Amino acid sequence: MNLVFGWGEFFSLSCALGWAFAVILFRKSGETLPAFELNLIKNAIGVALMLPTAILLGGAIPDYGLNGWFLVIGSGVLGIAVADYWYLRALNLLGAGRTAISASLYAPFVILLSMVFLGESLGGYQWLGFVFVLGGILLVSWHKHQTEVTAQDLKKGVAFAVGAVFLMALGVIMVKQILETEDFYWTVYWRLAAGLGGLLIFTSLRHGWPKVRENIRKPQPWLLIAGGSFLGSYLSMMLWLAGYKLTNATTAAMLNETAGAFIVLLAWLFLKEPLGKRKLMGLCLTAIGVLFVLNG
Repeated sequence: MNLVFGWGEFFSLSCALGWAFAVILFRKSGETLPAFELNLIKNAIGVALMLPTAILLGGAIPDYGLNGWFLVIGSGVLGIAVADYWYLRALNLLGAGRTAISASLYAPFVILLSMVFLGESLGGYQWLGFVFVLGGILLVSWHKHQTEVTAQDLKKGVAFAVGAVFLMALGVIMVKQILETEDFYWTVYWRLAAGLGGLLIFTSLRHGWPKVRENIRKPQPWLLIAGGSFLGSYLSMMLWLAGYKLTNATTAAMLNETAGAFIVLLAWLFLKEPLGKRKLMGLCLTAIGVLFVLNG
């Protein structure tokens, strides 16, 4: 087996690990701060950190042209603002277990969209790796005793979850070619800024600012929130898009899926969550799948 492990693959796996650490911090901070406010704050911190990064490390602000600006801004609004909101709605309706299982559709969506719009394809070993990775993530995400939900909430929750991961996949496919040709740091910044702008507009339209201010004024674990935001909305965002810039979108998406396995492992190490035989088997399947995916 001839393993291919370039910078794109490295960044995609590093993104999964960084996001897993962020999720562990968000789990702790989410005990007191509601999900919507947490999402709003983490994206605001991401934008605040990304602007000086783009100024210091980026070149001139790219002239994307009308179509380019449409893709960058549309990617941020759809892939961050709308997708995040739909994902949170699904989380409220379905619970964490069912939502995590639905989120496993992210890689299949990216693969499908990459084949249609980017002309990418998978090799035989990569298809096998995809099956192993997806199977492993399903094993570590599945909870035998799911919280019961009504049939109506189940239908709505699945629709929100599937729609969310589809928009996440669509958002990154929209900017892949721009990432390859234009300044990376500014593209990441404008995409994040567009996503934050969408969230701010959404909050205003729903007259949600009083509730947001009320929750933010309560005592919060701001150190955990800041750490999770740095890892999740700043570092992982750059690693995520760098992976798509430097390798095929299909490969990057499958390696990103390993975040679920990393989360289970880190939750066992730091949160003392149980690690049973089923989760161990899922971790092993995911690791085997990664090896096949890297066999370019």
